[in-house]
Amino acid sequence: MNNLIEKADKFVEELFKEKLPNTFIYHNYQHTERVVKSTKELIDNSEINVKEEEALILAAWLHDTGYIHTYKGHEEKSVEIAESFLKDNNATEDLIANVKQYILATRFSNTPKCLEEKIIRDADSSHFGKDYFEETSEFLRQELEMHNIKNFTNAEWLEENILVFTEKHQFYTDHALAEWKPKKEDNLLELIESKNKQEKKLTKEEHKARMKAKYKNENPERSIQTLFRVTLRNHIKLSDIADTKANILLSVNAIIISLALANLIPKLEAESNKHLLIPSLILVLFSVASIILSILSTRPNVTSGEFTKEQVKNRNVNLLFFGNYHKMPFEQFKWGMNKLLKDKDYVYEMLMLDLHLLGKVLHRKYFLLRLTYTVFMTGIIVSVIAFIFAFYSL
Repeated sequence: MNNLIEKADKFVEELFKEKLPNTFIYHNYQHTERVVKSTKELIDNSEINVKEEEALILAAWLHDTGYIHTYKGHEEKSVEIAESFLKDNNATEDLIANVKQYILATRFSNTPKCLEEKIIRDADSSHFGKDYFEETSEFLRQELEMHNIKNFTNAEWLEENILVFTEKHQFYTDHALAEWKPKKEDNLLELIESKNKQEKKLTKEEHKARMKAKYKNENPERSIQTLFRVTLRNHIKLSDIADTKANILLSVNAIIISLALANLIPKLEAESNKHLLIPSLILVLFSVASIILSILSTRPNVTSGEFTKEQVKNRNVNLLFFGNYHKMPFEQFKWGMNKLLKDKDYVYEMLMLDLHLLGKVLHRKYFLLRLTYTVFMTGIIVSVIAFIFAFYSL
């Protein structure tokens, strides 16, 4: 008996090493070892004859071998593998029949009919009544996810375990009822406590979400403020982009004029270079025009910096723009701002006016900038054509 069981142990270990994918983090050799250990514990505390003991331990070693072929219905495949192994090792027909019977008894949907079937069933689910239940349970959850059988959330997995503990699983043997059931009840209590904690946490989060939604609904001004904030920021970014582009054109044309004045124009006095005079003048003139337009696009407008009380009362002045108050005494500016802050509609009107004025400034900048790029591009093209024509007219 011991020789055949040792062979079964080595056979299962080698089989799982060679053919069982690494995704089986629960149904693996370690799980099989635990089932065998639990089977021996139940046998030692039951009145089982030697013949049945051998069949039970062999069934414990071979009961999950079918996982190398399939997940669903692995018991039938395990029976086929066990029968082949036992025949190769000259096992008797009675032993083979018993092993097959006990392997099929591990199917969770079956109800065990004899003591041997009860032993193998209790051994296969002994982790429900062990300290390491939480760890093995998480391994099973991850294994189901990796095999695309089902993805459980934390809450769903707690519900599933509680359902199994309370409605689907039970221990059958006297030893399991006496030794493992109390720990199973402790594990069930921990599952219920975890579920209650999750529900309390969800309740708090749901309450926060409802209060946040209520706050948003009762404060529609937040969306209006966001609109103004985002739009004003975008206008300022566009203004910065326009200034950057204008500076690039200024730098490029300044370099062109510097090179022309330093290297090209002094050589035009020579009789042999007089044909380059007109192309050079065209290049310089277009560069100067580009510089002038770039300066115009970035040149700030100077405003009066003053306002009157009548303007504030009639809402004819934008107090959000520095150009309208930089010359005013602080007390008058403070008075005007207090008037503004007391009237919500006035605040929004000023923001709208600010946007409108920024839009006008941007239109002017981008119009001049487009004109600058057009002049610069035209100047380059005309200059190149003029230089080519000058060379070929010699």
